Amino acid sequence: MQSFSEQCLDMARSIIGHNLEAIRLDGSLEPVPGESTRVDEPGHAALAIGEYYRATGEDKLNGVDLIDLAARCITQQAFCDPPAENGLAYASLGLLSFGPSKERNPVWERLVDETRERLDRLLLTRSDYDNHWQAFNIAKAVCRFSLGLSKKDETSRLIERFLDRIRQTSSNGFVDDVDEGVGGNFNLYGVMAFIFTRQALQLHINPSVRDRKLPSLRTYAEKYIKLLPDLVRDDGLGWAFGRTSGAYGQMHLISLLLQGFRDEWVPEDQRGRYFELLRRLFYYFFMTYLDQEHGFLVIRDEERSAIDFHTTRMANFDGARYLCQWSRLSRQITQVAPGKPETPRASCRYVIFDKSNRKEQGLLLYRDPASGLHVQLPLVGGAAKATSDILSFPHAPGIFDWPVDTYLPVMLPELTIGEHVFLPGFYGRRCTAGLGLRQSFFFRYEQPDLITKEEKVIPGVGACKVNWTFAGNKITSEFIFTVKNQVRLDRFRYAIAIGSPHSRYRLDSSPMLGPEGLRCIVQKDDFQGTWQETDVVTNDPGYRTNYGNLHYIQVLQRDHPLIMRPGHSYRLLVSFEPDIARAGG
Repeated sequence: MQSFSEQCLDMARSIIGHNLEAIRLDGSLEPVPGESTRVDEPGHAALAIGEYYRATGEDKLNGVDLIDLAARCITQQAFCDPPAENGLAYASLGLLSFGPSKERNPVWERLVDETRERLDRLLLTRSDYDNHWQAFNIAKAVCRFSLGLSKKDETSRLIERFLDRIRQTSSNGFVDDVDEGVGGNFNLYGVMAFIFTRQALQLHINPSVRDRKLPSLRTYAEKYIKLLPDLVRDDGLGWAFGRTSGAYGQMHLISLLLQGFRDEWVPEDQRGRYFELLRRLFYYFFMTYLDQEHGFLVIRDEERSAIDFHTTRMANFDGARYLCQWSRLSRQITQVAPGKPETPRASCRYVIFDKSNRKEQGLLLYRDPASGLHVQLPLVGGAAKATSDILSFPHAPGIFDWPVDTYLPVMLPELTIGEHVFLPGFYGRRCTAGLGLRQSFFFRYEQPDLITKEEKVIPGVGACKVNWTFAGNKITSEFIFTVKNQVRLDRFRYAIAIGSPHSRYRLDSSPMLGPEGLRCIVQKDDFQGTWQETDVVTNDPGYRTNYGNLHYIQVLQRDHPLIMRPGHSYRLLVSFEPDIARAGG
């Protein structure tokens, strides 16, 4: 692991070096042209600098005083108005990275009395959260006690509260990033919460607190680790659904695995298998998000994009922080012998996130090694933010693509009835997955009441049944709608997005569409929609993905009214048999 550690450190040194000049004299950050700055960016920068100091012991980079830069960023974050708790948490861990107590912390010595007093007040003040923001409270408590600003350590109590909220909102122990909407916002922030909490515990001045809480954290973090063998694609693509995927879908999973190796959360007989997953995840991140010529992180350019609040500046400091962390962690891990090659086989697994009388939510993972098709089909909430990233269709970058942070009913029928726009996603009842006829797999769920794209369940309108079938590289989707009273359907819409991997930042082994495309066939359409003229979006910045560019949007639509009557089923049956090629030809 020594060469891996050195490689990570070299990349981190380059990324930080390219972004140091963006830190202004007051500690705020200069945004990349065309982007806006975030109020918590100074905290991200402070933690990246702190991690670099932990990994190298160097207090200068390219002749720049890192101690001074960290102090400036922490001061800026402390006086941010209104206070940003997430930025303050990052700044807190950045401060602790330079020393576990204020008597031996060079950054604390650089802070003026006014900044120290304000930090003392802000670290004591915290809100009660049901979601991943509770991890920020934990970091603040660790910092306050470790610096000697408080004699009472709240770390254990806050961790137990965080875990208790998980038990309350998920029957299977996954983090529900509770927000508006139907609930069940199971996303990548759940992984991040464990990584951030674990990092905070590592910086705690009292190691016995860490030893006491690690078993509790392991119980839940292991659930994400056990997802990875079925989640990670052959080319190394990691978490691929949700608004925060892309580069963070690689970075969070790599950190989780390295922490798991360090803490022995990975079973001894599975270490070789997970080490291979780690290698693939890192290689995909290295090849698709790092500009190796100039040495910085690229999350948006003329071919791909990211959500607005993931700024390029923040992503670069986060990338540098993670690379330093990986370098440090890998030095603590003994070399792992490669695992035995596994025989490729088709598989279909439904992971239950939450199951209750009110709703069922989870993630379907299907792979066909013969064709290279590997999909992630989430049935989860999206915090009432109507974007395609979270919708319940097969997510497979390069094959089944979608625009990032933009709403489009990709591979799902959208029904407009009066003032409501309904989609068959977000939640289900009677969710089942299993082996079907002729070596096929199925995934089925029902919606007793229709749900809007804003995630409001509207009782009394109608119901829907959904059936996905997977056989090799052929996918068939069936949606059956019924209404409880006669209603007027004002519009029906169904969309397909055609894209491609990045022309430069990609792997030759990554799957992409061949010349015959998706080979989409509408086998049954009781809504009698018609294909609209193909919308060419190659040069539209609003239609890009985390991984490459979108070129065409095809929409099946009915824009004149249809009277839907009770006792009658309205069915849409669509099949796909994509022509799958490799990006390298």
